[in-house]
Amino acid sequence: MNPASIDEWFPTEQQRKYISLLRGQTNLTRRRAECFVKLWAYLLVKQYDESGNNLELPLTKLLAPKGFIPCTHKEAHELFYSTQERGSERAAGMMMDKLATIGLIEKEFDGNTTCVRVISPLTNLNDTVQPKKSVEVFADVFEPRIDTIPVSSYLRHHFNFGNNTAASHRIARILRNWSKQSSAIMRVLRRCDNNYPVGFYVLYPVAKESEENYFTSPRHSLYFSVNSDSDPIKMAVPGDTNCTCIHIRGWYIEPDYLNFNNICKFLEDGKQSLTKMQADFPELCDMYTIPLQPIYEQLATALGFHKIESDPHSSVSWMYIAVDNYLKLELTKVLSVLKFN
Repeated sequence: MNPASIDEWFPTEQQRKYISLLRGQTNLTRRRAECFVKLWAYLLVKQYDESGNNLELPLTKLLAPKGFIPCTHKEAHELFYSTQERGSERAAGMMMDKLATIGLIEKEFDGNTTCVRVISPLTNLNDTVQPKKSVEVFADVFEPRIDTIPVSSYLRHHFNFGNNTAASHRIARILRNWSKQSSAIMRVLRRCDNNYPVGFYVLYPVAKESEENYFTSPRHSLYFSVNSDSDPIKMAVPGDTNCTCIHIRGWYIEPDYLNFNNICKFLEDGKQSLTKMQADFPELCDMYTIPLQPIYEQLATALGFHKIESDPHSSVSWMYIAVDNYLKLELTKVLSVLKFN
């Protein structure tokens, strides 16, 4: 397969439609959107070609490739720069790193070459592929003895640390430390058949002295991804009447389980947890989060969160909603109109 032939397999007019959708729903630059669309189409065609399955060409729409697919920097270079004089394999690798950083792809190294998994931000949550087997899930309390390692492993990928096992260890220590404190509410979405966690969130009450963080660059408050033992966000203690802020410091559902019903179930559990937290912190009124992937930014927007502070050097932003407004949400109603394509 010749990556330089991508425009024959997926015509430029179709590419432009996806580029426009991406730029309209995310903070992508045009160049990054162009590269992502080409990479997405190429990996889809490559997967079908190598599996011996037929794929009608030229493509009229993009499907999500399954799993990780090998893609060298040389292939990426031919994809991104075949029609340009400038560009190198190193530049192509850096572009893939940028796409991974903003959550559009995941990267792994299998010992020989880089493998890439596409995370499409243009998926209708109502149509997201269900697990291969219809597995029931339920919301449950985070159990540090059994949930820490699987949750930290997924968060490592969520924060785009790749195969950095040191990052998993750091995240595991943070989770266990938070679980020892009585203030934060940590919950998981658990499979009914084997109790394995496939989703996680933490509601973190914020001490008054840390409130100023929400009026500065969000990049400085990404504790999971900053190599520091000092948490920039201090946790409030139960009964603190000066605590007015709640911080969603993590919220995810694994891709195979990210569907409309599970999202509603997990968010409804979050509303119940927040209501319980108000008993310990009666002055709670502000809620903040930093979505790290486009699909979660779109979800937050649908729920009524608004961007209040962005980082000029990255794509992350603080998003805010009033606690009272959040608790009034009819989740099935606001999410039923959520469209990603």
